[in-house]
Amino acid sequence: MTPPIVEQTPTVHNQSMRDSAPEAGRPCRAEVLAALSVSIDLGLGQPAQHMLHSAGIACRLAERLGLSEQQRGTVYYTTLLMWIGCHADSQEYARWFGDDIAVREAAYLVDWSGLPYLTFLVRHVAHGEAPAHRAKVLAELFRDARGQLRQLLHSHCSSAAVLARHFGLPDSVQRNLAFTFERYDGGGLPSGCGGEAIPIEMRIAQLADTGEVHHRRYGVDGAVAMATDRRGGQFDPSVVDAFTSDAEAILTEPDGGDLWSTTIRLAPDDGEPVGAAELDTLLAALGDFADLKCPFMLGHSHGVAELAESAGQAAGLNGAECATLRRAGLLHDIGRLGVSNQVWSQPGPLSADDWERARMHPYLGARVVSRIPGLAAEAALVRAHHERPDGSGYPFGAAGAALGRSERLLAAAVAYRSATEPRPYRAALTPAQAVERMNERVRAGHLDPDAAAAVSSVAGYRRSRPPLPAGLTRREAEILTQVARGLSNRQIAHALTLSEKTVRNHIEHTYTKVGVNNRVGASLYALSHGLADPVLEHG
Repeated sequence: MTPPIVEQTPTVHNQSMRDSAPEAGRPCRAEVLAALSVSIDLGLGQPAQHMLHSAGIACRLAERLGLSEQQRGTVYYTTLLMWIGCHADSQEYARWFGDDIAVREAAYLVDWSGLPYLTFLVRHVAHGEAPAHRAKVLAELFRDARGQLRQLLHSHCSSAAVLARHFGLPDSVQRNLAFTFERYDGGGLPSGCGGEAIPIEMRIAQLADTGEVHHRRYGVDGAVAMATDRRGGQFDPSVVDAFTSDAEAILTEPDGGDLWSTTIRLAPDDGEPVGAAELDTLLAALGDFADLKCPFMLGHSHGVAELAESAGQAAGLNGAECATLRRAGLLHDIGRLGVSNQVWSQPGPLSADDWERARMHPYLGARVVSRIPGLAAEAALVRAHHERPDGSGYPFGAAGAALGRSERLLAAAVAYRSATEPRPYRAALTPAQAVERMNERVRAGHLDPDAAAAVSSVAGYRRSRPPLPAGLTRREAEILTQVARGLSNRQIAHALTLSEKTVRNHIEHTYTKVGVNNRVGASLYALSHGLADPVLEHG
């Protein structure tokens, strides 16, 4: 379920006014990470600022429990980003549950134990799929439901730790994320540890996260009833007792202030604005995070950013405009997190309902980016990256003077890069085919001719393959990239005319060489070592 839409008409962006406007100050690190949490909210089916509100609740709980200042800082980021691994595993969630966002939203309302847990699984497995497919997936899952879920959640926790490290979060936060699905009574997954073996920071985060949802839906009494009912099961009794002793004060923001600014002040960071280089690093990490939602998008945002910046230079934009284009390219697809993989993975045409959901992702992305101070121009570009000069684009059908040079260049960069990448409904195109596809869109009025020409001129540069890292062979690098793109062992074996056993052995050796243990680790490794360019893969 996506957040309610409150904006009804597009904003016309006058290029000269936007370029001459004074640049707002750079954000602090906590503000960028708070925007990351809003993108996580999208994929959880929760309203914006759910995780931010949960972090405030957790900090007030930590204070009542007498945790040290350092522990409260760990509580803050553990709660704010505890679900960071979910979206990297959306493909796997969609395989079992159909709509990955709907199942995460519904999961807040059930205690994952006993009969309610089994009922939940039966109700949500392959939700929305054809009856025959549902029956097949149910049979596969219930051959070993706990084992299958353990594998899924182990992958989630590993992904969360990798992503936390990618965003520069402390080791204490990375360690805590391994316990996201554990329960106080020891009945959780993937390890089945319980009691004080679960870090206190995570025990607090678990209650704060679920408590926020129940408070929003059912009020203070509903949140207290939920916590009391799960006391000693899902939740630590001491944390529940601290919560229920003063629930209204813990759940309510002090002084009724602005949730965003009030909660960011609780972050353990110093509040100083980040430098340009650090900001670019954080925004690149956000782009990588967005691409992990759909494995076939590996390296997409980085590739668009590089292409858009180079095209901007070729078109005569100034340095500030090109930097804005690059950052918008990194962030343009963050709104994809708010649309189920059930939509993105369709091998054929989308239904009318699914198409409406897909059309909203530029708007959702702009809402996330607009939360970051100083990135108003980037947010405007994110919102417009699927608009068209003839007015047939989306989400608002902006046209003509509403689209400046930067909007047109970003749209062309997205069109070219997307064409060179595989999609569930087609194979990747060659660079020449991608250029011809852009030219067809120019003739149809869907792309600006000057923007398409600028992108074509810079996309034509032949890039040499980077040297292979970590002693990888060419075959191992090829298989690593295909794993990162979400292909199964069977699919890789078929594509490379190898046995599945050979592919499995290659993957094990490759993971050992590069120090990763799942697809997300492989993806980030491929990105950081220049192995994710589809032109180099197929050129």
